[in-house]
Amino acid sequence: MSTPFPFTAIVGQDDLRLGLLLNAVSPAVGGVLVRGEKGTAKSTAVRALAALMPEVPVVSGCRFSCDPALPDPACPDGPHEAGTGVSRDARMVELPVGASEDRLVGALDIERALAEGVKAFEPGLLADAHRGILYVDEVNLLHDHLVDLLLDAAAMGASYVEREGVSVRHAARFLLVGTMNPEEGELRPQLLDRFGLTVEVAASRETDLRVEVVRRRLAYDDDPAGFAAEWAAEEGALRARIVAARALLPGVRLGDGALRQIAATCAAFEVDGMRADIVMARTATALAAWAGRTDVLAEDVRQAALLALPHRRRRNPFDAPGLDEDKLDDTLEQNSGEDDDPDPDGPGGGGRPPQGDGPDTPPQPEGEAGDTPAQSVPEQGQGQGQQSSGSGEQQPVRAGEPFRTKMLSVPGLGEGAAGRRSRARTEHGRTTGARRPQGALTKLHLAATVQAAAPHQRTRGRTGRGLVVRRDDLRQATREGREGNLVLFVVDASGSMAARQRMSAVKGAVLSLLLDAYQRRDKVGLITFRGKDAEVVLPPTSSVDAAAARLEMLPTGGRTPVAAGLLKAHDVLRVERLRDPSRRPLLVVVTDGRATGGPEPVALASRAARLHEVEGTASVVVDCESGPVRLGLAGSLARDLGGTAVTLDELRADSIAGLVKDVQGTSRRAA
Repeated sequence: MSTPFPFTAIVGQDDLRLGLLLNAVSPAVGGVLVRGEKGTAKSTAVRALAALMPEVPVVSGCRFSCDPALPDPACPDGPHEAGTGVSRDARMVELPVGASEDRLVGALDIERALAEGVKAFEPGLLADAHRGILYVDEVNLLHDHLVDLLLDAAAMGASYVEREGVSVRHAARFLLVGTMNPEEGELRPQLLDRFGLTVEVAASRETDLRVEVVRRRLAYDDDPAGFAAEWAAEEGALRARIVAARALLPGVRLGDGALRQIAATCAAFEVDGMRADIVMARTATALAAWAGRTDVLAEDVRQAALLALPHRRRRNPFDAPGLDEDKLDDTLEQNSGEDDDPDPDGPGGGGRPPQGDGPDTPPQPEGEAGDTPAQSVPEQGQGQGQQSSGSGEQQPVRAGEPFRTKMLSVPGLGEGAAGRRSRARTEHGRTTGARRPQGALTKLHLAATVQAAAPHQRTRGRTGRGLVVRRDDLRQATREGREGNLVLFVVDASGSMAARQRMSAVKGAVLSLLLDAYQRRDKVGLITFRGKDAEVVLPPTSSVDAAAARLEMLPTGGRTPVAAGLLKAHDVLRVERLRDPSRRPLLVVVTDGRATGGPEPVALASRAARLHEVEGTASVVVDCESGPVRLGLAGSLARDLGGTAVTLDELRADSIAGLVKDVQGTSRRAA
């Protein structure tokens, strides 16, 4: 096993280290989600924490790591008698992004369950992580149903496996750590809320700190064992402090004054539900224990709010995470209680628990180090695009208010990633039929299995009441659900679209479609065309908020090279089909259709559109033409694409024409 980088040798990242340590002291806090750019020691810190965790006593031979002092009476390997066991290091289990449901929760041997009537259970990663750390790198890229299972187990402390009436339950209590790069897509607010704490990490801009990071990393790479030995004393002291804080935790008093501050803070920041209050209470208690105190102070409540609330205030993917610290301080001051007077020997209400002087004590965060204050989105045209980059270019305008759009879907039946847009064969959904299993059986179709086995009972020598089932009889259930698609936006940013009110409405419509794509678990890409060419503003990504940010800064002006936009889209989709062939694309062209520039621009646009029709790309044209005289060019473009045209008004789900429309692909594709 390789030597991990010492936790105490990590430079900076105070919020990250504090969040991990608080969960090590009190796993009931509910885990920590680490958000930040690549190369910011997220994975290094998690792996380093695993080496700090105290040893775990387990029942010898138990695959579920039962505690010998209090074994789980429902353990599948039990029952165990209470007594002495063996000690081992706390495990750190990594959940890969491509893991299956069976790999996560475990699997029952359906064949033996039917033929022999026994529960043959193979534990999954949740069992391996019991009483240890479960680490999910790039948790935002994990399939939603796996995230749901993971967070349910973390909340309940147990994992349940159900297969055709046969069930297995086992304990699954672990320290949950997820990391993610927001540029690659966000988690749903409902899933964000299930993480106890969140921390934002970024590389330091201070030269001295960056120099020290490089110096320590090079020293570690040259001699991992020797570098770890240099920090062994600090690691041992920090491990002892974790053990001491765990022992002190049950004796920490959370007074009525601190509880009132917690409730008032959650109410002031309008967080949904009561989970935030409970997490803040547990976090403040853990902060007090970490500081060696038995009373929760106002500074503990403040720090708990900075860690537990920012991610719970997001209502949609375009909201910036963060907390207004001035508002937080005012709320705490207005609801201060007598039992929460600042400790005269403490840091004096600065939001930080007392710190030791030795290297075993990581520096505590100071609010601004890891938490991004809430910021309002800048007005379009203020501080952006003030300088013209070409003749006729206009400053960006503010997007109109987003609205709920009607559903646009790809025809046919796909097999892409789970989502909420188009019909697809999926692991989860309504059962539509049965087939012979290809590989391991995961979803048994019981009726079809019995029907396949029934005609052979006499030849198989059946004598009793039981059914003789063999492997060839087993049938896999086929299910139909919804998939996520690649929604590629091709937006006209030419001079014909540049009227401020008109472009504001267009941006509002695209913003609405982006929000719809976020809710339906789509990947998105953004291409704009104006002047003489088209530009890939955002390559296909799961980060819908990144697309919204690029849309805000979109300048307008110049001619209308529709063909260039469609050809650029054709190139992007060709590459994406090679990268992810199972994800079907949906092309959304936002234009008034008035192609200009170059010889025969309308005919050239028509030929470019037919390239998409030939490949069977589902498409929709959002017709932005306005005024009393309408040329209908967008409708002609839609026919060349083999798709559908909708006006901005028809795009609204609550419009008079607000019936759900499936995007019409070519007849060959639909067949």
